Amino acid sequence: MTITQQRKQELIGEYQVHETDTGSADLQIAMLTERINRLSEHLKSNKKDHASRRGLLQMIGRRKGLLAYVQKLDRARYQALIAKLGIRG
Repeated sequence: MTITQQRKQELIGEYQVHETDTGSADLQIAMLTERINRLSEHLKSNKKDHASRRGLLQMIGRRKGLLAYVQKLDRARYQALIAKLGIRG
């Protein structure tokens, strides 16, 4: 359910805003999306894992807040980000 160090480095390389970026909103959204996808797969086979379901809902809420922040700052960047991640339809 966790992200491997190699996958994390791939995400950083793909979504970083500048060369030394390790925590921009875009990058945080990408990492949360990766974790959400992995946890969703886990919950498909472990339907009674309520603690993980609660964690999933918290991650979704955190991602929603970050997406609202990016949308408020730059609408075009927001549209590009959700298209690239394949979220919201």
